Amino acid sequence: MIVKKFVRLPLLALGVLLAAGPALAQEGTRTKVDLELCLAVDGSGSIQEDEFAFQRQAYAQALSHPDVVGIMTSGFERRVAIALMEWGGPESMHPIVDWTLIDGADSAGAFADAVVSAPRRAFGWNSISNAIAFCHKWIEGNGFDSVRKVIDVSGDAGQRGGMPLPLARELAVGAGIVINGLALHYRSGGMTGPGGEALVDHFRRDVIGGMGAFAIVVEQEAEFVDALIRKLILEIAWAER
Repeated sequence: MIVKKFVRLPLLALGVLLAAGPALAQEGTRTKVDLELCLAVDGSGSIQEDEFAFQRQAYAQALSHPDVVGIMTSGFERRVAIALMEWGGPESMHPIVDWTLIDGADSAGAFADAVVSAPRRAFGWNSISNAIAFCHKWIEGNGFDSVRKVIDVSGDAGQRGGMPLPLARELAVGAGIVINGLALHYRSGGMTGPGGEALVDHFRRDVIGGMGAFAIVVEQEAEFVDALIRKLILEIAWAER
């Protein structure tokens, strides 16, 4: 079982990035939940078709697992809001399953079915920074309200292109969002981060941020589902502390 420079950006360009994702509700009409969780899943060119299908199935299994559903419905509000997006190159940020209220096995199962049935949309290479910026804006306009907001980034390679990663992370963390990571080391022995460092080290140093942020590494494909289940439980349980 596994466990596991700040650069200025023109305001116009930053505004375009942070305009991603629909604003679903105005202030005063938001639904209270225990957690808002944006799953940012790697759909970039480094993900082969068989790996892509496997990832979708793994997320569906994890999100509908009884232990995960149990923790999602055990908080004060007894419900959470989850969305899943797929990221690739800087111009390829795609909502796959929109924000959904999860309040039991039925809604979790419906979300899982939607994850599996949605077509692949991402293309290009590894703009983790734009994925964070997309999720940041998507959370802001999602129609839900909670004291805990999380972006969960999974990927099998490091940052490449898009807005500066330190800036995307700083803006999200400054807005009260926690960024966690799932580093996929199992493909061909594991791809690396910048400079050839271990991918999980890149995630821990450059990607994750906020109170209690963490990154988990998956060393073998067979461990993926268990790692997702463990990660979701850790993220959601932290929200209930």
